[in-house]
Amino acid sequence: MRRPAALITGAAKGIGRQIAVTLAEKGYDVAVNYHTDRNAAEEVCREAESFGRRALAVYADMSQIKEIKDMYSQVDQAFEGIDLVVNNAGISSEVYFLEAEEADFDRMTAIDWKGLFFSSQEAAKRMIGRGIKGVIINISSNQVDGCWPRATIYGPTKAAVSKFTKNAAMELARYGIRMAAVAPGYTDVGWAPDDIRWEAAARLPFGRFASTREIAEAVAYLASEQAAYVTGTTLTVDGGATLPVVAANDFV
Repeated sequence: MRRPAALITGAAKGIGRQIAVTLAEKGYDVAVNYHTDRNAAEEVCREAESFGRRALAVYADMSQIKEIKDMYSQVDQAFEGIDLVVNNAGISSEVYFLEAEEADFDRMTAIDWKGLFFSSQEAAKRMIGRGIKGVIINISSNQVDGCWPRATIYGPTKAAVSKFTKNAAMELARYGIRMAAVAPGYTDVGWAPDDIRWEAAARLPFGRFASTREIAEAVAYLASEQAAYVTGTTLTVDGGATLPVVAANDFV
């Protein structure tokens, strides 16, 4: 019997790494996309293989359409079909609106938005061609709902991801393909202890950041049969970070 196969983009580290490992643990063969760190991707593959799964490290710059197509061709050769694609690859360069340059805009939107769009298209075409009622999950951000400084490119780009998820889900439903998104908030991806971002943790309702495992479990849920009637939605996993008007724990 054929095991389900998943492709996870940007899976050499951080959230993507944990998604790949969690999916392998839950029974998927995995293709681990990387851009700069092949050694890290191969380490993820070894961890996935420890669960008895097949794993493939596959290179692609997700801003380049040709490389995306080449990546899918390699996955075609390794697996009998793709049941799940997690579009996780992205960059979050921080730049103030008045200081942003065209190169900042082009690079971020090319990876976080254009690359995700065409990765989804390649995945959907393959699922339709093989009659696979698969799932495509896009990693968005809670910055769709909240506003942070130096995110006037990143935030709107992630808003495009969430809107795309709705539109594409509507078109793909006739083929039995589901599309959904996960919108993480601050997530502990191994920042240094003195990283200034840790200062935000105390201001969140739960007083901590998410673990990468918590994000990965949200992805696994959306990919599962338990979510078979869920499509076109974005699941925010941010510990309620965008709920308070003023982020503080000293409620009166």
